[in-house]
Amino acid sequence: MLRPQVPFSLLPTLSPRGRGDLAARRNGDVGEGTRWGKAGPGRGPTGVPPRQGTPLLSLSAYDSWCGVAHGCTRKIGLKICGFLQRTNSLEDKGRIVGSLKERQSSKNLLACENSEREARFRRTETDFSNLYARDLLPAKNGEEQTMQFLLEVVDILLNYVRKTFDRSTKVLDFHHPHQLLEGMEGFNLELSDNPESLEQILVDCRDTLKYGVRTGHPRFFNQLSTGLDMIGLAGEWLTSTANTNMFTYEIAPVFVLMEQITLRKMREIIGWSNKDGDGIFSPGGAISNMYSIMAARYKYFPEVKTKGMAAVPKLVLFTQNIHYSIKKAGAALGFGTDNVILIKCNERGKIIPADLEAKILEAKQKGYVPLFVNATAGTTVYGAFDPIQEIADICEKYNLWLHVDAAWGGGLLIANSVTWNPHKMMGVLLQCSAILVREKGILQGCNQMCAGYLFQQDKQYDVSYDTGDKAIQCGRHVDIFKFWLMWKAKGTVGFENQVNKCLELAEYLYTKIKNREEFEMVFEGEPEHTNVCFWYIPPSLRGMPDCDERREKLHRVAPKIKALMMESGTTMVGYQPQGDKVNFFRMVISNPAATKSDIDFLIEEIERLGQEL
Repeated sequence: MLRPQVPFSLLPTLSPRGRGDLAARRNGDVGEGTRWGKAGPGRGPTGVPPRQGTPLLSLSAYDSWCGVAHGCTRKIGLKICGFLQRTNSLEDKGRIVGSLKERQSSKNLLACENSEREARFRRTETDFSNLYARDLLPAKNGEEQTMQFLLEVVDILLNYVRKTFDRSTKVLDFHHPHQLLEGMEGFNLELSDNPESLEQILVDCRDTLKYGVRTGHPRFFNQLSTGLDMIGLAGEWLTSTANTNMFTYEIAPVFVLMEQITLRKMREIIGWSNKDGDGIFSPGGAISNMYSIMAARYKYFPEVKTKGMAAVPKLVLFTQNIHYSIKKAGAALGFGTDNVILIKCNERGKIIPADLEAKILEAKQKGYVPLFVNATAGTTVYGAFDPIQEIADICEKYNLWLHVDAAWGGGLLIANSVTWNPHKMMGVLLQCSAILVREKGILQGCNQMCAGYLFQQDKQYDVSYDTGDKAIQCGRHVDIFKFWLMWKAKGTVGFENQVNKCLELAEYLYTKIKNREEFEMVFEGEPEHTNVCFWYIPPSLRGMPDCDERREKLHRVAPKIKALMMESGTTMVGYQPQGDKVNFFRMVISNPAATKSDIDFLIEEIERLGQEL
């Protein structure tokens, strides 16, 4: 299988355990019977007699940290403590004490906080039927009720997470819209004027998850963005708790720096140098693609920002008829959909460069000004990679902006701008999309409005870190933290391994079905990405010659099987027509939890549900 280049490197990390006793130690709760030993007159904090001739201050430091060392995993702590007690060198003692103190300080604080939380907020029986939102923080004396309420919410979420990875759990409990609107077992979507109790709010939380779709389920294959990453989940919880905005450094200092560092790393992976380029996270790939058109227009016709489209020639955009986002951007930005010119593709869904060049020349002859070409690295349906280098040569020849929509695929690319969606192949929780631009300053120039109430130039810090004026939004959600945290946890090679696993599963599926009479591939050859497109051929259609009647019947097969899947809740996979091809299954594999057994299950389920069609 031809695989896109995704260069990643691994930086593993280890997590220490067992800090509970340390918290007790710091709170003065340690006595006889603990792992710290029996303290008493003439003994150090660990129950070890002090060495003669050791200064009291040094003794206190290294004996205390010898106690800390006992909290280390396995026998490492014993060895450290033994060394501290044996050595006569104050310099060695000081060095080890300092090293331990540096490593342990943040962990001790966390352990202490956990201990205090356990002491103050143990779960108690709480009658939520008589409690309301007004009883929670910041209400006076609302701390206990708040903690009990949030503990219940955490239980709901953890139970959902556990069941999501249980293959005996349904992917969805499907109900038609009218059923949910009418109310299901007390689940009422209507809003009322009067407040409802916290008990009802908790029920609503459970029901919302119950009647939703488990997109993290190992057998959910319906969308390009799937999975439920635990590190990403932790990141999203923290992000919501912080509840800040991304427009200025003064209110999101850490998040702004994380975004800049991550965008720089992404540009390096694309192949741009450290100093080149710019970027920003956006609400999704379609908005990132819109940013690219805005940047191209501003680059060649900056006067459009003040004078509008009437001040510039009639501009045209070029793309393939694969994803609607470029046409939607053309409509929104004033180009008009008639001026979004579609390029022919071959049977694998790749742009034909000769047709692109012919249409550029045709547009110029009609008096239009070609501005922008959108190429795709991993198309939505076929997972195809356009011939980027050939397209880049044409763009350079005619001075067009080349944008590469790599929302699905990614890779090493030659482009003026790139869309990259970590919430797809990298498995980052929705939403997480970035627009990356080779030339620094274009996003700022294109979108900057210098709002005086936000972007004052006389602040006490470097205001270049106030990134909000690069965005078309004002308020911007913090999408970076979960991504940054996952990158820290997995390392770049961890992401590479994750992508490679999905590619291997796609190859496994293709190999299993390509020569079976029950299945027919949509195009010849191995898939280029993790998209596997095929028809299921029920027994009634096998052996029937290709004709309008067969195509009409085959067109109804995938929708019917999909409906049966959803009603039973066993799995989900998408389908669609494409060009002159009738409805086929578009299987996409991006869920890190999926395994070969899940692929086998999907094949068997399609056969079971389609046998009688």
